Amino acid sequence: MKNDPIRIGINPISWSNDDLPSLGGETPLSTALSEGKAIGYEGFELGNKFPKDPIELRELMAGYGLDVVSGWYSGRVAARSAKEECEAVGGHLRLLAENGCKVMVYGEVANAIQGEAVPLYKRPRFRTADEWKSYGERLTEFAKFTLSHGVRLAYHHHMGAYVESPDDVDQLMANTGEEVGLLFDSGHTYFGGGDPLTVLDRHIQRICHVHCKDVRPGVVRLARNRHWTFLESVLNGAFTVPGDGIIDFAGIIDRLKSHGYQGWLVVEAEQDPAVAPSYEFAEKGYRTLRSLLDREAVREVA
Repeated sequence: MKNDPIRIGINPISWSNDDLPSLGGETPLSTALSEGKAIGYEGFELGNKFPKDPIELRELMAGYGLDVVSGWYSGRVAARSAKEECEAVGGHLRLLAENGCKVMVYGEVANAIQGEAVPLYKRPRFRTADEWKSYGERLTEFAKFTLSHGVRLAYHHHMGAYVESPDDVDQLMANTGEEVGLLFDSGHTYFGGGDPLTVLDRHIQRICHVHCKDVRPGVVRLARNRHWTFLESVLNGAFTVPGDGIIDFAGIIDRLKSHGYQGWLVVEAEQDPAVAPSYEFAEKGYRTLRSLLDREAVREVA
């Protein structure tokens, strides 16, 4: 429905994976943009194939009638000062701000193993309350800087990183200020050992961005039991698009609507496009979310 405060976007990972170029690396960006637009998506998150110049990016997206949703930023606040991070983020922050983005996807990559040939159980961890406190203070300072440019930090809890499990998310939220928003990722929540609706309810006041991933529970169990790396988990199909797994997206959208969430739902499901054809699965994800949003809108009118 038109004028819905919740909009549906997609990440280009459905067509080509930045971390695994063998997955769709040969697919041109134009294919992703034209197909995404044809399906009905209103915007895209950024990937490595997008222009890094704000004007070039704006002109590219305008040509397809698409908005820039946000873009991943590989942060290292766990290993350096907030001042150093503020200096490092300049170009990316400008790219987002000048293209109307309200949030920046922050992924903590210091010591992270999500792109390494290392089992997930060997991920980094903050061991003490002081470590959490120090990290939270630096992150909050950095988030104040991005917010001063009109872009809120949306922290992406992620497999293989410091903030992976529901307990980690609790610690993160407890040790950071309101300037630090939370990116709620349904698939990483499940894979990280949590119930998506429980985590959503607990931190809904801080959620400023949403990644919609579904999961295949059998593959997730194998990933844990066989000590797979994150990329092995992806290659074996741990994630999929909404409507193709077991996550309760009807419940998630109901909670978000009830809370008055205004922002993006982003379909972002790392898969091998040779196994999960890009257009087919991107369309499935869109139709699943669109039907749920429209159903909620009809209920509100009734």
